[in-house]
Amino acid sequence: MSPSLRTEIKQRKPFGSLEQEAYLNLARTVACLEHEIAEVLKPYGLTQTQYNALRVLRGAGDAGLSRNEIQDRLVARVPDCTRLLDRLMAMGFATRTREEDDRRVVTTRITPAGLKAIEPLDEVILQAHRGQLSHLGPEKLKSLIGLLETVREK
Repeated sequence: MSPSLRTEIKQRKPFGSLEQEAYLNLARTVACLEHEIAEVLKPYGLTQTQYNALRVLRGAGDAGLSRNEIQDRLVARVPDCTRLLDRLMAMGFATRTREEDDRRVVTTRITPAGLKAIEPLDEVILQAHRGQLSHLGPEKLKSLIGLLETVREK
């Protein structure tokens, strides 16, 4: 059994509430999981947010998406989606075009280089997630998913 969060962070006083303890456990767990994935992505020169944005763009296909649509589909909110897309363009992984019908609309699409950059990562990330969570087994994973969805319903 792993140590309690209080032990792990060397906190002597009890938490202020069960809700606080649950929140801090969740935050600590997310930080640990994200750190592992960041390490997996580091050799590929991508951050988790860049990888996520490229996956969103790949899913959009040739139609592409507007900045707001991309922002809405990202797993984690980013304060400046435009800057994220600027970086992907600078890397050669995305393009932006102003639509002819409505010049106010700018559509972002993944490039062949972007597709090539994330293609090998599908299996790498899948294996990393399995390494992180498979020890829970299917029933606990389903329970965890349900609990997390319930928390977001608020």
